[in-house]
Amino acid sequence: MNRRLLFTAALAFATTAIAFAAEAAAVKNIVIVHGALADGSGWRKATEILQKRGFNVTIVQEPITSLDDDVAATKRVLDLQDGPSLLVGHSYGGMVITEAGNDPNVAGLVYVAAFQPDKGESLLSLASSKPAGSMDIKETKDGKYLYLDPAAFAADFAADLPQAEADFLARSQVFASKQAFSAKIAEPAWRTKPSWSIVATEDRAINPDLERDMAKRAGSEVTEIKASHAVFASQAEQVADIIEKAARKAGQ
Repeated sequence: MNRRLLFTAALAFATTAIAFAAEAAAVKNIVIVHGALADGSGWRKATEILQKRGFNVTIVQEPITSLDDDVAATKRVLDLQDGPSLLVGHSYGGMVITEAGNDPNVAGLVYVAAFQPDKGESLLSLASSKPAGSMDIKETKDGKYLYLDPAAFAADFAADLPQAEADFLARSQVFASKQAFSAKIAEPAWRTKPSWSIVATEDRAINPDLERDMAKRAGSEVTEIKASHAVFASQAEQVADIIEKAARKAGQ
């Protein structure tokens, strides 16, 4: 009887130790890189959900002046983290995390309705490879930056958000330099890091089939969500679930 009790106690201890080790290995830092034509404010809901689940979430407010500038801004945030990080990128942010993800402290990549480029590809080359929905993109007067007409923002970018939220995103959007959109990727981090991809099936900014093709090429774990390009805001709970799952798997 004593031997049985000792065996049971030992088994319980071992199980607890394994569970603790698995929890300890989970990535706790989430670094989010917003896309073009939006800033990081739309990630508030998903951030709050992840924080309640014990994650340390930081949003990079990249300037979108050039791909190099945006990668540098992301690396500055990565340098502030204690331990490994999961990099999350939306739309153009996928270009950024593909380069910045080569940082040794990055454990994995999550692409949220995002571009997932290979070496030598740019946002423009990918976007033109498959037709997308009509986007009312305009140039600034100096011809160097692009923005989405606020009057068309809701329909083109955030059709499944309440009008007030879509209006706020339109008013807080970050103009994107043409230089950032034409820059080519040097070394894609998804070749050496695990990756996950969310396909927004109602996306008008990026053709959903392009999202699927890029994810398949990269060997990413794919989840499809019926949502607009602003899936990170309209389906924040589902997006947070996938990010949490990725963080736990990346830490194994």
